[in-house]
This record gives sequence, C-alpha cells and structure tokens, in this order.
Amino acid sequence: MTALPKKKYISPEEYLAIERDSLERHEYFDGEIFLMAGTSEEHANISSNVNISLGTQLKKRPCKSYQSDLRVHIPVTGLYTYPDVIVVCGKPQLLEDAYLDTLLNPDLIVEVLSPSTADYDKGTKFDHYRTIDSLKEYVLVWQDKKRVARFTKQTDGGWTLNDFIGEEAEIVLSSINCKLLMEDIYDKVDFDEE
Repeated sequence: MTALPKKKYISPEEYLAIERDSLERHEYFDGEIFLMAGTSEEHANISSNVNISLGTQLKKRPCKSYQSDLRVHIPVTGLYTYPDVIVVCGKPQLLEDAYLDTLLNPDLIVEVLSPSTADYDKGTKFDHYRTIDSLKEYVLVWQDKKRVARFTKQTDGGWTLNDFIGEEAEIVLSSINCKLLMEDIYDKVDFDEE
C-alpha cells in the first residue's frame, strides 16, 4: 500500500467523493489516501474460491458474502478499506449517505496475504479490525503455501489463534456456521516448485 503525495488533510467525505469517481481502489486513514496494490492471479483465485465456498454454504441463510468490492469503514479508528472477503449476518449496516456502499458490521473478514501487505494484514490492519464490535472471526490465507490462520473473538474480548497447514485441513468458522476445506481454498492454485 503506497501513500499518495500528502498535500493537505483529506476529510472522510472528500475521500469518499474521490473514491467513488476513481478507477482504482484506495484505503483511507487519518487524512491520507493510500493506493491499494494490484493483485496476483493466485490472490484473485484464492479470494474467489473462498467467496464461492462461503456463498454456497450461506444460501437460504440470513448471511451474505462479499468479495473485495464492498468497502468497510471502522468508525473507532477511521480506517476505510476493502477486505478480500466479508460475511455479514442479519441486516447489513451501511454508512448513512446517499450511496449506501460502505459496510459497518462485518461478522467475518478474510484477507489473502500478499508479499507486499502480509505484515500489515497480520498486524496494524488486524488492530483496526479488532475494534469492530460485530467482528467475530478474522481469517488470513497464505497464497504461497497451504496455510490458513483463524482468529476467533472470545467472550472476554481477547482473540484466539488457530493455525491450519496442509492438504487435509478443515477450517470451521463458528461465527457463521460454515467450514472451509483447504482443497477448496486452493483449487486451481499452482505453487512454484522449489
């Protein structure tokens, strides 16, 4: 993620106006707009696989999955961002403006780790996400190996990590009563031979 040249403080309203007219996607935080990095074929494939798997399991249930085009706003920290996959159960709460294109209440967020954003997704971005009251699970998916980390919010507000590695792993997502199979996540993903 690269910051655009900082000239002056940009308000959230100015950011949203710029973003809605832009062909590229940007994150916004603390008066600055950040161009989001492009995605690799593997990243796009994995995101799509996760969204398809969850969307199929959520049919005829009161939950919806969205893939990377729906913006999420985190009011406590002010971050606006585009997670790779989002699930919201019940009625989506949207930023109250004329566009209704910014989600406030995700139950589950999935990020596919890119080399340029992995540290951010595992650290600072997760710090932002943890302030979302509705968020119950945060899932990180590696794109260079078959590995998934699932963080689950506990009743005391803490987060528990479960790490899944290998072909046969099954990731149970208790917040939405779904599961992800490693073979489905990585379907049609070719890993470089070393």
